[in-house]
Amino acid sequence: MIKYLGSKRLLIPALLEQIRSVPDLQRVGDLFSGTSRVGHALKSSGYAVFANDHNAYAATLARCYVAADAEDWAEPAAALIDELNALPGEAGWFTRTYSEEARFFQPDNAARIEAMRHRVAQMDLHPTLEAVLLVSLMEAADRVDSTTGVQMAYLKGWSARSAKPIELRLPALLPRAPAGPGAATQLEAAEAAAALDVDLLYLDPPYNQHQYLGNYHIWETLIRWDQPEVYGVARKRLDCRTRKSPFNRKREALGALRQVVEAARAPHLLVSFSDEGFLGRAELEALLTGRGQVQVTVIDHPRYVGAQIGIYNPKGERVGAVSHTRNQELLYLVTPR
Repeated sequence: MIKYLGSKRLLIPALLEQIRSVPDLQRVGDLFSGTSRVGHALKSSGYAVFANDHNAYAATLARCYVAADAEDWAEPAAALIDELNALPGEAGWFTRTYSEEARFFQPDNAARIEAMRHRVAQMDLHPTLEAVLLVSLMEAADRVDSTTGVQMAYLKGWSARSAKPIELRLPALLPRAPAGPGAATQLEAAEAAAALDVDLLYLDPPYNQHQYLGNYHIWETLIRWDQPEVYGVARKRLDCRTRKSPFNRKREALGALRQVVEAARAPHLLVSFSDEGFLGRAELEALLTGRGQVQVTVIDHPRYVGAQIGIYNPKGERVGAVSHTRNQELLYLVTPR
């Protein structure tokens, strides 16, 4: 799966332990699904998973890893991936924007990404099959990019991996879960919370000012394929300035989460939140106690990648050291009284 700030890859065993502790669960919702690592793990564990994210690239990842069942889509996707891999490059807007004006991809790879995406757009595919192909393309592009993991900027010099020729692979599709088929939606959080008819709803909301759309704007453009107006050195989509989430604003985060918690239909909630977030443990417990009994598990966790490599100025010069490289992730399991 793609490199992702805030990925819960290391927390998945703890999350599964919490979820398995609740008896008689069949249907689990993931309201802020991101890369769908958690949804994929839940599906692998047998649950029917219903994933949601308001960003197009994340909703597409969920359609691939949660909604697409291997027995239905692996074979046709593999055949089309072979066809896409055989295409020559086709340089145009994407190549100019992300290889010439910015240097996220080397020219040959950018042109091949562009040719493959154009071909997918021409195929008129079933939405699930299209999602599998687009995830294959997104992940292939991620393997040959020239960043530290986010698209706020590119490296001063080309990364070693950027010189490798791009190659699509079949995503790790799972068979249909014993509890039944899953689904993926692209709704705002409170709307999805009210709509999802699940036994347990997992909430992993943004916890600080960093917006996922700005961090992964190229994936949003690759999925939407809308040639947006762009700005800045990183050639971000213009809507990075306007599509703001209340979860990224300190004064609005508590109210936004309250709206989601109150709207949720699920009898059980599992909330994941960093101790470096806008909301403290006391605030979260006070909010969640209104829904039931709250059990808190504290997990020591490595901080984001920037905390591992230090602080650098725009010239790529190291100008400072971070204060700490680990933090705590708190899991709040809410069950009816």
